[in-house]
Amino acid sequence: MRWRSGCGRRLGRSRKALSSLRDFVGWAKRSVPTILKPHPAAVRCIMPQYVRAKGSIFFFTVVLAQRPSNLLVEEIDRLRRIYQAVQLRHSFETVAICILPDHIHALWALPDGDADFSTRWSLIKSGFSRGLDARARSPSKVAKREKGIWQRRYWEHAIRDDEDFERHVDYIHFNPVKHGHVTRVTDWPHSSFHRFVERGLLAEDWGGDLRNIQGSFGE
Repeated sequence: MRWRSGCGRRLGRSRKALSSLRDFVGWAKRSVPTILKPHPAAVRCIMPQYVRAKGSIFFFTVVLAQRPSNLLVEEIDRLRRIYQAVQLRHSFETVAICILPDHIHALWALPDGDADFSTRWSLIKSGFSRGLDARARSPSKVAKREKGIWQRRYWEHAIRDDEDFERHVDYIHFNPVKHGHVTRVTDWPHSSFHRFVERGLLAEDWGGDLRNIQGSFGE
């Protein structure tokens, strides 16, 4: 894991695990327009096969230059539009995601042999910034014609195994509670958690437990 330039009870394993890798991939593709994808409690048993079949899975934390800020939720439609456009041109699957007011947590599965997440994030960040007013910037950002909206660096972590996979998705979904934006996970609208509930993979009252989500997540 590295920086790149560019409370409630824990729910038990879901009884409605996806029947096959094909089901998981097919559903993820059908869900692309909403940027909301499924939860590892149902796919934990097939995570290693998924990695072998579809390439590497990476966790990211991408942060605005100015914090605190509400820009990402104020401009959520712009962000979704740009995200979808990049996803169509440069294929990847969003396993889980949560958009917070000033940062994004996401778990991506990239195609086999393709680890170029930096290009994808660069296009998302630049596309989102285009048309927005510039923020306060350092001389170097002015010289490079950067608007000062995003931090140049972002956190990237290659998922190692199924436990690492589950831990990171739980962290993504619990993040709005962690930051005090809501008191229940289900109350935050910009999260893949709702898609998991729709699929019966998590209960609507799932709350996670931060004590069980150990690790570094780039915040």
